[in-house]
Amino acid sequence: MKIFIASDHAAFNEKQALVEYLKGSHEIVDLGTHSPESTNYPEWAKKLVGKVLEEKTFGILMCGSGIGVCMTANRFKGIRAALCRDEDDAKMTRLHNNANVICLAGRKTPVEQMKKMVDVFLATPFEGGRHQTRIELFDSLGE
Repeated sequence: MKIFIASDHAAFNEKQALVEYLKGSHEIVDLGTHSPESTNYPEWAKKLVGKVLEEKTFGILMCGSGIGVCMTANRFKGIRAALCRDEDDAKMTRLHNNANVICLAGRKTPVEQMKKMVDVFLATPFEGGRHQTRIELFDSLGE
């Protein structure tokens, strides 16, 4: 499975660790940032969501808190980004919300916990049913 990943400087090291962890089992495309120098998270979020929408796949976005990239990503129609703090968040956002982007907090979440959350996120299917109606409501907002 092709997965896009991006972060700002605040989660650069954690992103690098996730890339290494995931590259053996998935096709990982690292969109940046490619150094720990200060950068602006909205640029990376915009780049990633464009690829996720274009290729109809999943993305992993990271910044210091995970909040900024999540807020940015959710401004794009067709993106359902979720800030996850534990494996249950990762499971439920896929199961009930059909999230296509997981957002992680580089300054708050240990890398080992991130690995577990990403594994659960990628392995959990969307349940559909009554939840599909809610996804359609998401998509109709702002029209």
